[in-house]
Amino acid sequence: MHKNHLKTQIIREQIIHRHWNSNAFIFLPDEATAPKPTFGVFTHGYTSHKDSILTWPTRLAEEGIASVIFDLPGHYLGSFNDVDNFEEFKLHSHELQGVAFKLLQRYFSQKFASYDHFFKSPETMVIIAGHSLGGLLSLLAAKDENFAPFERLIVGVGLGMAPENSVHLFDTPFYKSTLTIRSQLVSPALSPENVFPWIKEIKNNIKMSDEKIFLLVGEDDLVVPRNGGEHLKKHLEAMGNTCDLETPRNLPHHVPELAASHIKSYLKKIGRF
Repeated sequence: MHKNHLKTQIIREQIIHRHWNSNAFIFLPDEATAPKPTFGVFTHGYTSHKDSILTWPTRLAEEGIASVIFDLPGHYLGSFNDVDNFEEFKLHSHELQGVAFKLLQRYFSQKFASYDHFFKSPETMVIIAGHSLGGLLSLLAAKDENFAPFERLIVGVGLGMAPENSVHLFDTPFYKSTLTIRSQLVSPALSPENVFPWIKEIKNNIKMSDEKIFLLVGEDDLVVPRNGGEHLKKHLEAMGNTCDLETPRNLPHHVPELAASHIKSYLKKIGRF
């Protein structure tokens, strides 16, 4: 069957965790295809929503890969729910990816019952991926117990790290001026004054090892510092992780949907389809 004629099934769901109720879409491949033992869990960046990465699960479903995308709590473009406690968000927001994966497992098993053995095989891969803030949360989610039985690939799109003592774009008057509108698209608890220092702290202090990581940072990304992808790559490798970096010419920070073809190509290169 030609890929243009494949019928991907999209299921509307909600991810319920702690005080949060987030909207989600589950993407299941066409029943006429043989699904792959690879699954995706994807989320978006700060002040954005799941539609910004809609191309990721769409393109992977063409290859038989089931996935789920969801809105982060407190992001109004996705759903009108609030984060009342920033400390709770800091400590637990990355857990949503594990909860989303369990939901994906349930729907996949219902549609592809004869492939349920995927969830008993250590050769099954879970792609834990996100854009910007979502990519950072993906790094934190890597050790979630829901992913422990499987091979993992963490993907961070538009995710980098500023060299020490440099001025990050987040701290410049230009970038702060652009947030006049966008900061009103999230819960007050998720204000830039709270979120940006936390992002910097996590990058500097994160502890992880033995993970496979793929960083994807456009040359025209104006938010990630110059050479920020390479700096983060070296930081992660120094902790004992395997990290690949790709820097396409055309991948602006505000257009994460363009990452879909690069993610797909990378998965093909490592033999997932």
